[in-house]
Amino acid sequence: MFKQIICIAAITTLMSGCATTKESNAPIPVDAAALEASLTKQEANILDAMDTCNQAQSAGFASLTTQIAELNANVAKLNVKEEAAIVPVVAPVQCPPSPIGDKFMLGAIENVYVEEVKASFQTRIDTGAESSSLDAHNIILFERDGNQWVRFDVFTQGDKQPAKTFESKVERFVRIKQDSDEKSDRRPVIHAHLEIGKYKAETDLNLSDRSHLEYPLLLGRKFMQDIAVVDVGQTYIHGKKQDVKPSKTKK
Repeated sequence: MFKQIICIAAITTLMSGCATTKESNAPIPVDAAALEASLTKQEANILDAMDTCNQAQSAGFASLTTQIAELNANVAKLNVKEEAAIVPVVAPVQCPPSPIGDKFMLGAIENVYVEEVKASFQTRIDTGAESSSLDAHNIILFERDGNQWVRFDVFTQGDKQPAKTFESKVERFVRIKQDSDEKSDRRPVIHAHLEIGKYKAETDLNLSDRSHLEYPLLLGRKFMQDIAVVDVGQTYIHGKKQDVKPSKTKK
């Protein structure tokens, strides 16, 4: 059938060529055997080309199918590894926030180091008292460079050892009213730097004779406000800072 179509197309072409010729020459005889051979050869070439193309397409499809299968296998392996690598994480239980926040804890009695007198004292932590007080004796007020100063003695090594004399600028004066006395006591106030264990703080100390009291230093509410809380059931929660010993003078 294919041969017949090609033959008819060739004959039609030849006939149209002859019809358009202006000259009235006689038709050229056609060699049927040669035409048949040419058509057969063309048909064979076309069929070979089509077969080659089909084979190439089949090979390409086979290669693509193999690559897709390999990709699917690799994806499956990755999914397995990813599932194996996933370890459930248990969120840690969060502790409730501390009720004291960033404040540090103090016992009812603590050892407190006062930088201004280079000594530590057994100290009463008293939430009932408003201000803080240091045991001082021989309190003498004087003026220096137009400012009010105070000279006072402190028993830094206990009342069995001689007292030491210190001087400090007066920040202000306060009046303290004793429960047993209707009169108020006017006291000079100095600014002091304190150390309680590893904690450091600053506060104002009024100077007064506390020899009739058990503890030479008292810290009141103004010192503890916003920085500390007191556990009255404990004492000496923090360690004791060693007193600074005076260096020996070489002779």
